This record gives sequence, C-alpha cells and structure tokens, in this order.
Amino acid sequence: MNKAETAGMYEVLNPWSEIDPVTLQAPAARLDTLEGKKIGLFCNFKRSARPILETAASWLQERFPSIATSFYVPEAPNVPAMESEQRDAFRGWVEAQDGVILAVGD
Repeated sequence: MNKAETAGMYEVLNPWSEIDPVTLQAPAARLDTLEGKKIGLFCNFKRSARPILETAASWLQERFPSIATSFYVPEAPNVPAMESEQRDAFRGWVEAQDGVILAVGD
C-alpha cells in the first residue's frame, strides 16, 4: 500500500498489559440438597449485607429445617479474608461449610 491508500487507516492497539495466564477451573459442584447441610453466610462491610444474609438464613431455616447456618464477618474492611491476619480462622470456617452464600449489600 502506498501513503494515499493508508491515509485513512489506523492501527488499533490493545491497552491491556501482558498478564500471567490463569488456569481455568470449573465452578464448584452444586449441592444435591440443602437438607442437613452447613451453609456459611459471608458478610462484607456494606450496610445491607448483614440484613440480607439474616433474611436468607431465616428463609433457609423455614424451607430446610435441618440446615445449619453460620456467619463470617471479616474484622477489617477492604482486606481479602485470605490476606488478613484471620486467614487461618477464615480457612477453618470455609472448610467446615458445605456451601457458602456471600452478600455484598450495596
């Protein structure tokens, strides 16, 4: 191509930097039932998160009477639980659950 042919053309560049490849993982398998299961309720620091999860816990208890729920509320806002000083307690809490529900509460 000569200059006249390329005058109206632009080169499109990708604004993203190079990233490390992330190995894809399948989503966690769904529970076959909630009867008799331990369901963790992870609450973040948004104002409505706790009321949302309390309502969810109440609804779950009504629908599945044998369900057990437990709350986890991080001690520090804006710090991922696995990067906090409570990471061991958080890991133990997660491992004790059959499933977890998270509420953001915006």
